[in-house]
Amino acid sequence: MSFSWSLEEFDLVELDRLAQRLALVLKPGDLIALSGPLGAGKTTFARLLLTRLGAAAEVPSPTFALVQAYDCPRFTVQHCDFYRLQAGDLAELGLDDALASSVMIIEWPERAGEWLATDRLDIAMDETALPYRRRLVLTGHGSWAPRLERLQALSRFLAATPYAEAAAEYLQGDASTRSYARFVLPDRTAILMNSPRQPDGPPIRDGKPYSALVHLAEDVAPFVAVGQALRDRGLAAPAIYALDLDQGFLLLEDLGDRVFSAEIAHGIPIAELYAPAVDVLAALASEPPPTLLEIEGHAPYRLPVYAGDAMLTEALLLVDWFWPALHGGPAPASVRESFTALWQPLLASAAEADKTLVLRDFHSPNLMWLPDRQGLQRVGILDFQDALLGPSAYDLVSLLQDARLDVPEALEARLFDRYCAARGASDQHFSSDQFRTLYATLGAQRNSKILGIFARLAKRDGKRGYLSHIPRVARYLERNLAHPALGDLRAWYARELPPADGLPSLTL
Repeated sequence: MSFSWSLEEFDLVELDRLAQRLALVLKPGDLIALSGPLGAGKTTFARLLLTRLGAAAEVPSPTFALVQAYDCPRFTVQHCDFYRLQAGDLAELGLDDALASSVMIIEWPERAGEWLATDRLDIAMDETALPYRRRLVLTGHGSWAPRLERLQALSRFLAATPYAEAAAEYLQGDASTRSYARFVLPDRTAILMNSPRQPDGPPIRDGKPYSALVHLAEDVAPFVAVGQALRDRGLAAPAIYALDLDQGFLLLEDLGDRVFSAEIAHGIPIAELYAPAVDVLAALASEPPPTLLEIEGHAPYRLPVYAGDAMLTEALLLVDWFWPALHGGPAPASVRESFTALWQPLLASAAEADKTLVLRDFHSPNLMWLPDRQGLQRVGILDFQDALLGPSAYDLVSLLQDARLDVPEALEARLFDRYCAARGASDQHFSSDQFRTLYATLGAQRNSKILGIFARLAKRDGKRGYLSHIPRVARYLERNLAHPALGDLRAWYARELPPADGLPSLTL
């Protein structure tokens, strides 16, 4: 399988723009083969690409050394020039091992014969009748074919916006397959969300995959719809400058770089940020929940309901992934059955309580501090495409039991009381005691889910960095299970899992 994209009469500025956009999508294991006659611009393009990837050193031609390595911020890049390659050189260079953990740019790839990887991006360059302009043909082979097709679609999307000629800067994304970039013009910036439609995974129950059972967004329509609903309520969700719902491209308002987690790491007290974030949640819960959300020019989006069976499917990730990681094998049917029997009535009750717009990922990596704004607008909200109609306590747990940083128990209690006071002031029927039970139940459910997700990310996806957060999440889980209403559930966890402070290394 292959896909080709021809670019006619590119000048140096356009070549650099292509290098910037290509740099956004590269990852270790990628091979880029640059071909063309002497003087076609192969080394020029390699230098542009290396510069955009953050190579700090000069980029000389590797003609005599054959290979030059660059430690860039995201990965190592191997720049190869095979013009003087001799028989036997490839084996001595050890490029097979290097390719597995780095990006490789190869000039004169035809000298490598059959060694070239099947999955690669070929870029053929040639001169034109006009000086300083080049003709390029990009061909993606294997897994690069759909990636190149999407890169072409991105270029077409940007061409119809004011950011067609903007410089592109890579931004670190999250655990999802979405990616982000900042596009910079002299007088303004915007954030690109690149969110291709997600294919469903294998069915796990009732012929449905996990994403369908728990209502995870499979395209960008929910983000567009929920974002508009938040802005209509006076909250700081990023404005949308341009969109392509079919392709999954959005150009968004740039809210800056002051993410809550980074602000806290730089010394701002948690309470200064979390108190206004709690106020946002209280305000969100004070209005009637929506059902149909408008999308201008498109059919309205119906907000899914966060039902008990979806909550149970999420909680079962603990049995499916975390329990096996601790015990070295799949959980017996009896373990799964007892877990399900204990959770079902609790979650059925939780699903019927106190419904509002649940954003689902309301925590430090997804919140921005905007101190130049006033009131609730000081809290920028980034991640809400998986929003549901469900119990308001879920988002409060997400914030006050943040999986990625420690929230002291005393601060959690103080902010919990702040939320309840705000809710009580706007709703005479609000009961802080009932809400406390709901909070503990959803806290236990969410932290069980997160333990399963972090184990899955490490085991299935090789993202072992999330394992460092597991002890913290386990401690939050113990806080919730201490609630008197969860006594039977607490006994199950005590029987099946070690205490948070005694967690062994996971078997992955």
